[in-house]
Amino acid sequence: MDSNPLVDKVNLPLHVGIIMDGNGRWAKKKGLSRSTGHREGVKAAKKVVKAASDMGIRYLTLFVFSTENWRRAQDEVSFLMYLINAHLKKELKFYRENRIRVVHSGDPEQLPADVRKSIADVIAATAHYRGLTVNLAINHGGRDEIVRAVQRWVEAKQSNGKKLSETPFTEKELSAHLDHPSIPELDYVIRTSGEMRISNFMLWESAYAELYFSADYWPDWDAEKFQKAIQVYQQRNRRFGCS
Repeated sequence: MDSNPLVDKVNLPLHVGIIMDGNGRWAKKKGLSRSTGHREGVKAAKKVVKAASDMGIRYLTLFVFSTENWRRAQDEVSFLMYLINAHLKKELKFYRENRIRVVHSGDPEQLPADVRKSIADVIAATAHYRGLTVNLAINHGGRDEIVRAVQRWVEAKQSNGKKLSETPFTEKELSAHLDHPSIPELDYVIRTSGEMRISNFMLWESAYAELYFSADYWPDWDAEKFQKAIQVYQQRNRRFGCS
């Protein structure tokens, strides 16, 4: 893919998050099964990951499966778990060729054993790469992550024999116990399919993120649409609470 000359390589967001929404509605509109929509969504994700890597973006978090998605029909949940597992195994070569590091956000305990293993395998196989970091948010929820961060902090204090009252619980302490403290906060959150909310996605990390809402369903996304979204970001004036 040729780089878009309208994208300023100096003014890129460091960390982009994408709420990949609309697979089911895309399929329904075309008279196809929801499973087909999810398969096409995986293809779109690969296109956008490649575009982000080529562009020089450092961190990209993809909202793959939320803590609320377990409420969907069991056959759809089972298919999504199968699709996630198959993708992780199939695309390892792609991650290696593009020197992409893969990490995971979310609670792994509720995931099927084969999915947990595939996540661990791709993380280990790509850990030494220093290009784009793709953070796969699987069984992720912003509220859940905050709760688990507090639990980690409590366990750390108790394991050191300290009383909780001895150490003030601050924003810095909470940030240090999130799933990936080393990954910077989100600069930019993209949501597709016309929905205008963040739906419990990385609530702590997105506190000052710029937001971009697209009417296009996720399976219709490609490198060109991602580049357009980045161009919009580059026209923003981020003020972080200042006038």
